[in-house]
Amino acid sequence: MSFLRRRKPSEKQHVAPSSEQKLEEEEKEHHSRKNEAKNKEAKKKWSCVDNCCWFVGFICSLWWILTFLYNAMPASFPQYVTEAITGPLPDPPGVKLQKEGLKAKHPVVFVPGIVTGGLELWEGHQCAEGLFRKRLWGGTFGEVYKRPLCWVEHMSLDNETGLDPAGIRVRPVHGLVAADYFVPGYFVWAVLIANLARIGYEEKTMYMAAYDWRLSFQNNEVRDQTLSRIKSNIELMVATNGGKKAVVIPHSMGVIYFLHFMKWVEAPAPMGGGGGPDWCAKHIKAVMNIGGPFLGVPKAVAGLFSAEARDIAMAKAIAPGALDKDIFHIQTLQYLMKMTRTWDSTMSMIPKGGDTIWGSLDWSPEEGYIPSKKRKQRSNSTEVSGDSGTESKSRNVKYGRMISFGKDVAEAPSSEIKRIDFRDAIKGKNVANNTCRDVWTEYHDMGFGGIKAVAEYKAYTAGEIVDLLHFVAPKMMARGDKHFSYGIADDLDDPKYNHYKYWSNPLETK
Repeated sequence: MSFLRRRKPSEKQHVAPSSEQKLEEEEKEHHSRKNEAKNKEAKKKWSCVDNCCWFVGFICSLWWILTFLYNAMPASFPQYVTEAITGPLPDPPGVKLQKEGLKAKHPVVFVPGIVTGGLELWEGHQCAEGLFRKRLWGGTFGEVYKRPLCWVEHMSLDNETGLDPAGIRVRPVHGLVAADYFVPGYFVWAVLIANLARIGYEEKTMYMAAYDWRLSFQNNEVRDQTLSRIKSNIELMVATNGGKKAVVIPHSMGVIYFLHFMKWVEAPAPMGGGGGPDWCAKHIKAVMNIGGPFLGVPKAVAGLFSAEARDIAMAKAIAPGALDKDIFHIQTLQYLMKMTRTWDSTMSMIPKGGDTIWGSLDWSPEEGYIPSKKRKQRSNSTEVSGDSGTESKSRNVKYGRMISFGKDVAEAPSSEIKRIDFRDAIKGKNVANNTCRDVWTEYHDMGFGGIKAVAEYKAYTAGEIVDLLHFVAPKMMARGDKHFSYGIADDLDDPKYNHYKYWSNPLETK
């Protein structure tokens, strides 16, 4: 039958959709509409928490990328950028000396000062688990934040002996790394070491005389034989460098520590090193002191009284009240005071020479001192203009008064100051609070009566400060009196000056 055409296989057959298919399509449309509604609701419910999470994630990712780029870039890139902006940098001293043809000759000994040398843990209590040979001082100071009370406990010394507490051994880090950097990015000796390396110095010709700066100078020898180690190392360096004498570079408290060493090494045993009266002449070419507190420093007094030295004061200025609060569940300044008062080394920097060197209530060496023609005269008398601009009044600042209770007392003539002697005062009722977290210091033993006696003395000179410290902190000063002196010798031939307590005081030793 020709009128019938056969359907090709490729052609689709149009079939009317069944009712079941219609239902399925309607359900799909319903679900898609439902999902769209949910997505819109989710967008509407976007909260501050989501924003914070995204922000933190962005910061972390950015930090990771920048850290990666910083570690991946060539070491010379920062210098290249700096030179591109400011021009070529001047040569470091080491490069200049190298160009001049200078080479290593005399071995060099570095003597670090207070707090700049690293300290590591060798034995501790259970709270210090995992810190064996980790730095408790220097480096990142991470343990201060992780376990502050444990850190304070291990950094403190025995209040009676000035040595290690039971079950604790904290020792100085040795080698050039002991004091090259105090914390990452804050150098102490690193730049000097790098410059000396330019002209041929290396570890066998440089020696860091590391020691535990918390201990008194003589106790360093008693516990660690530190003075004997300095003696042996200098002798070795001289012997292995063709007999060339050593050049010694002490810094800060290291200056008076090395002065103590020079007296110790020539003194007869057992108190001294037994090197003989010409040991220093045979082994030391020169001593180059940097910032040595030969006569003490007034800021040491502030640190001993209240733990509020200049650095603490600056921190409090940046964040007012932060150090007065109960941080990490500890009373910060009280714990700092309790810890630092066990460090006998701080007493080595109490002002020496009394009123003869530092001045009295009405006189001080600064009086009439003119440092430079380009600067205004600095004297004890300064003028302050009145409100009208025509009247002025004289204010007399007395620098011999290291401590004054009140601005008026600091400026008033001594004849107008009524003082009541504190030395024989009876310490009154205990002023300690009874909370379980109270930090016990020697201030608690003073009571109201002792505090009142100190305040009523009004003003203190350098000579009177030593008596005041004996009154306020008798246990601390009892240890200090065994190791340090603060006077002026009448007769240096007196045999008493052969004792080690006088060796770090240039006014009481030859």
